[in-house]
Amino acid sequence: MRILDGLKTWAHGASGALAMAGKKNPWGGGSSDGPRADKPDGGDGPRNPWLPGGGSGGGKRGNIEDIFKNRGPEGPRRGGGGGANFRMPERPGGGSWAPIIVVVLLVGWVLLSSVHFIQPREQAVVTRFGGAYVDTFQPGTNWSWPYPISQVTATDVSEIRSVDVPKKLILTGDQNLVDLSYLIRWNIKDLPQFQFQLADPVETVLEAAETAMRSSVAEKTLDSVISGEGRADIEQNVMTRMQRILDAYGSGINVQGIEIDKADPPEQVIEAFNDVLASQQDAERELNQARRFAQQLLAKAEGEAAEFNEIYGQYKLAPEVTRRRLYYETMEAVLANTDKTVIEADGVTPYLPLSEIQRRSQRAPTAQTGGQ
Repeated sequence: MRILDGLKTWAHGASGALAMAGKKNPWGGGSSDGPRADKPDGGDGPRNPWLPGGGSGGGKRGNIEDIFKNRGPEGPRRGGGGGANFRMPERPGGGSWAPIIVVVLLVGWVLLSSVHFIQPREQAVVTRFGGAYVDTFQPGTNWSWPYPISQVTATDVSEIRSVDVPKKLILTGDQNLVDLSYLIRWNIKDLPQFQFQLADPVETVLEAAETAMRSSVAEKTLDSVISGEGRADIEQNVMTRMQRILDAYGSGINVQGIEIDKADPPEQVIEAFNDVLASQQDAERELNQARRFAQQLLAKAEGEAAEFNEIYGQYKLAPEVTRRRLYYETMEAVLANTDKTVIEADGVTPYLPLSEIQRRSQRAPTAQTGGQ
């Protein structure tokens, strides 16, 4: 408050000195003027420079204390009716920074939306105003018109995509049903066709796969599909037919492979199908036994034929000797299991009961052992 009182004293002293010197008051009036409305006592002294508006008009009177009371450390305090407006700092030459900021932002936007770094496994499709196809960017650094004039969409074309198809009932070539699930693997070979030719590429892949699978399974029997004997052929046929269909659509899709996951009979007939499989296994076992017996008979017949050919060769060399040897061998084979012995003699063929004598001789020691 001492500072304020000093300022007020200085201001009054300066105005008095000016008045005494006959000079014009710097605050808007001289000493020769009449009574002043801006003086507290209505006198003719100088106007108060601390009044609102520089003391040049009427209104509520004030002093320097009121001005400092309305000023805080952060700047003038704003009243309800307004305050100081924000102004952007000026450049050293006195111009505005706004044009330079706008130009920098515009250049940055153009660079960010015009330069495109395409990765090695990717390709990018360029469209004009978000609609018409313009170009395809290959891996590397590429340039285009800034957005929204041109729009660039990058896609990984080397990624192998896969789709699992759940179990579906499919009719086989022998008029049976098989519950079959499989896996489709594919990738993009033509990005513009893939993005613009088909409304839903994934759905198209599924439909083409189902068509090809039904056609291929219809060429096989149920046993070959379930046992796995014909699965490799089915997978190859499905892949070929799918690619033909997708190429006809201009889909830009390359089929990488088909893998059959499961092939089972329908759940409604699973028990009956198991019985049929058991019967087929029994029949297969019986067939195997019959094949083994036939092979044994064939081997025996081939051996006898070879033996006959050998005897026939000897017979051609010595007919009489071979005939007699065959006779003796045949009689030996026939009489080997009889209990009679035939001895050849001149004019008489005596009979010797050698077998009966042999049996009696065997009973005699047995009887003696029992009597003791």
